[in-house]
Order: sequence, then structure tokens, then C-alpha cells
Amino acid sequence: MLDALLGDEEFCQLMKKHGKEMVELLLKRGVHFSVLTNIADVTFEPELPPEIRQNFKPITMFYLAGYTFESTQVYNGTISFEAGFGSHNFGSLVTFPLESILQIIVEEVPIFINLGTASSKKTPKEDKSNGLQRSMSAFLSNPHNQKLIKK
Repeated sequence: MLDALLGDEEFCQLMKKHGKEMVELLLKRGVHFSVLTNIADVTFEPELPPEIRQNFKPITMFYLAGYTFESTQVYNGTISFEAGFGSHNFGSLVTFPLESILQIIVEEVPIFINLGTASSKKTPKEDKSNGLQRSMSAFLSNPHNQKLIKK
């Protein structure tokens, strides 16, 4: 039953809409936040040097504060911001689809968790288990979420 709900297109669209609205509200109110996303969905312009890119984990957190926060834009279903990487603060425009946001975190507290798993790019059967696994991995990657799981 849960898999059917999480893979339902209407549910996934609702999660996408809610994520977009959360980002827009935080930007409007000037609240700094972090986003957790799958690095495979992220583009960098200019492309990051390999020695920087290789340090990213499959699920990566970006902290939006200072200039990065000020440069953040939401447009045509994507979020983008300028950020510096590595010891030389290599500048790049970071862009990814809003639907790729797995979590939004404010002051170390997840305020949004995207449990939607549908995707038009993959087969439905593979999508559900892979998407659920990605969402759960993102959830579990935050140590503060461990206390929410019943043992």
C-alpha cells in the first residue's frame, strides 16, 4: 500500500510542489537552509575540476547561506545558486531540478522530506524501489534522523 502511494504520480507532483513552495518561502523570509540531493542530478557551470568533483558523495548536501543564498534562484522547475568549492574556492553555478531535492534542512532539522518516487525516465517497477531507497538513504544520511527510527 505504501509503495503504491509513494509511487503515485499525483502524490509525487504534490511532493514536488511542496518542495518548491518550501524553498520559495525560505528564500522570501531570508532563512538559510541546506538541501540534500542526488549528485547525479546536479550540473555545474563551469564544470568542477575532477579533484573537487571526486569528493562528492552520491547524496550531497549544499548549504545555502551568505552569497550562495543571495544568488539562489528558482526558475522553470530548477534551483540554481553560485557556490565556491575546494581550497581555492572554485566558483560554479550549481543547478538541479526541484524534484531532486530529497530534504530541506534548517538549523540541523529536516523540515521537508521528499518521499515521492515516480520518474518518467525509468521503468515504474524499478523506479519505486530505487526512488524509495534513494529517499530513505537521504533520510538516514542525516544523523539527526536516526533518533526518529523505532528500533
